[in-house]
Amino acid sequence: MTSVGQAQIAPVTVARDLALRDLWAALAAGARDFLACPLFGLFFGSIYVGGGLFVGYALFAWKSPTWLIPAAAGFPLIAPFVAVGLYEVSRRREAGLPRSWRAVLGALRGRGDDQIISMGVIVFVAFSFWMIVAHSIFAIFLAESGIGSESLAIFTTQAGIAMLVVGGAVGGLMALAFYAVTVMSLPMLVDREVDFLTAIITSLAVINHNRPVMMAWALIIAVVLFMAMIPAFLGLLIALPVLGHATWHLYRRAVTD
Repeated sequence: MTSVGQAQIAPVTVARDLALRDLWAALAAGARDFLACPLFGLFFGSIYVGGGLFVGYALFAWKSPTWLIPAAAGFPLIAPFVAVGLYEVSRRREAGLPRSWRAVLGALRGRGDDQIISMGVIVFVAFSFWMIVAHSIFAIFLAESGIGSESLAIFTTQAGIAMLVVGGAVGGLMALAFYAVTVMSLPMLVDREVDFLTAIITSLAVINHNRPVMMAWALIIAVVLFMAMIPAFLGLLIALPVLGHATWHLYRRAVTD
């Protein structure tokens, strides 16, 4: 039987009473995990930083800097998948298990059932779809602007500003949907032997029963990642692992047997 603050979502129970204090507690626990196991955090953070720097360099090298904005905006979509190893570090630290590179990196394969790989495919498709949508919005608003796509001055025009507004709104909705699908599902796939559809349903249930708090968590993630990306993505070396570990602890608070 579930209590007042819980809801049964087979095969687990999700909390219905998350509060802002749970977010601060998760962040504090995430910071402790990072400080206790900094090499793992820096390793996964460096992958994200390296990917961001490569995307930025490639876009400028290909004389298409106007792609930098949608690419940078969509880049956080892959953060939950990069954080899978961080979830495993937190899981092992919580359970008192040894934290070896082989065990942590092995978490990326899931529990031998390809469920995390399936989620990885969803991540890749979502990012690709966002880039296609961003290109379409760019074409609709700026095809007749007369300014070459290699110039950032295009964003100062009326059409450019309108494109940024519409593109930001569409991108925000896509990011929110993707967040709802992955925020609890990926930690769950690391923690339990369930299929990815069950994990997604559980993630959506946590959002549905705790909308204000989970929207606040989404806002915290978005603001922290955005600020961390400003200094050449280098802030992500710290921000990504802390948020990744914190998400694990929020999952543990939200999803129980």
